[in-house]
Amino acid sequence: MAILKPLAAAGLASLIALASPAQAQGDLTRKPIALPDLVMGNEQSDYALSQKEYQLETGKAYKLAIISSGLKEYALQAPEFFAAIYLRKVEAGGMEIKAVSLTELEFEDAAEAEIYFVPVKPGRFEFAMDGLEHKGMTGVFNVR
Repeated sequence: MAILKPLAAAGLASLIALASPAQAQGDLTRKPIALPDLVMGNEQSDYALSQKEYQLETGKAYKLAIISSGLKEYALQAPEFFAAIYLRKVEAGGMEIKAVSLTELEFEDAAEAEIYFVPVKPGRFEFAMDGLEHKGMTGVFNVR
């Protein structure tokens, strides 16, 4: 009976280890996956969006270039998505911006910003150009 107790304890410890969630090794924010650029407006239409949907995974680092054609003022809003990511940095206008979160990215002229982030929450998160939703300037980030 004395031998069974240590064996049972070892077996229980093995089961707990197997049931525990995996722990990440290393820095999750390095070596980001480049997503297709999100370009607002083109030669055919001021209201064109180059991408309407993105497929992402939690725990993977991504880089997204957001590019304004300058044909209109565009303000990218995605509040639920911005709340569900770890934001590493934003690069725009020759500088790096280190911030905890984003509310909106507003482009008054032709410009580009790159966001570096890691999704931390799964879900379906809509994005839109403020005031231009009725023109079809909407999309979704699907995070699994």
